[in-house]
Amino acid sequence: MVARNFLDHKLISNFTMLTPSKSDLDLRNFEMVKKYLEIQKPELVIHAAGIVGGIEANLKDPVKFFLENLDIGRNIVWASRESGVKKLINLGSSCMYPINLNTPLKEEFLLKGELEPSNEGYALAKIMTARLCQYIKAEDLNFNYKTIIPCNLYGKYDKFDLKNSHLIPAIIHKMHDAKKRQKKTVEVWGNGLARREFLYAGDFADALINAVAKFNSLPDVINIGLGHDFTVQEYYEKVAEVVGYNGSFVYNLQKPVGVEKKLVSIERQKKWGWCAKNNLKFGIEETYKYFLKQIAQ
Repeated sequence: MVARNFLDHKLISNFTMLTPSKSDLDLRNFEMVKKYLEIQKPELVIHAAGIVGGIEANLKDPVKFFLENLDIGRNIVWASRESGVKKLINLGSSCMYPINLNTPLKEEFLLKGELEPSNEGYALAKIMTARLCQYIKAEDLNFNYKTIIPCNLYGKYDKFDLKNSHLIPAIIHKMHDAKKRQKKTVEVWGNGLARREFLYAGDFADALINAVAKFNSLPDVINIGLGHDFTVQEYYEKVAEVVGYNGSFVYNLQKPVGVEKKLVSIERQKKWGWCAKNNLKFGIEETYKYFLKQIAQ
């Protein structure tokens, strides 16, 4: 999702991009990644790859989410170092932050406490990759490897299947199906009061374009987010408005909901000089258009 939205950005033509597919390059194979980088000699690498999913997917396959993300992160970063790539942008995740901390979550909070159990494996893999970037730069300042930590993302090219999707695409799928089948109710996991920060992927693509263009001014570790959040209930209400669903919600208190609140600090982001341009309704409308065109049957 991140890479494809990045490639859709209106300023992408300012750069010459290398975009190998999975069939071209297996990121789990270190020697293959290293050979590719040695041949292509990119000026900068953006590590946006990974195995991602929502709470249900992470709980079902914790080994996969840990090992594959660990292998992919290590291979891309270390192969870049070994092949002489001097600039790298590593994409982390807000799940890298400890639970039970006061929000907004500042970059210096990393490794200051226990992780959320429902996606701990994925978070550990992301933390270890970010640390590897820091270690490489500490050993040799010529290798300027930086980590961007986005808040939760949604948008075009997202996953909409209910077993693997995150909150907003899952709500869109559920709400569309409920409207189509004229269901009177839609199930909400938990009581709807947990708070989440979701950034439209088109906005994050803009932040990433700026990160490439202004790489030298980019902090070594930086959050990218909105600076405010919404309740799960509010996300359901906004999706219902966009989809045109007029039913009601029922709350399943037996389902896991993850942390109660997760909002990243955007102090460094503001100082760096970037902010999101689109509001929640616009982002959901654009995402629903994509769903209707590419996914819905």
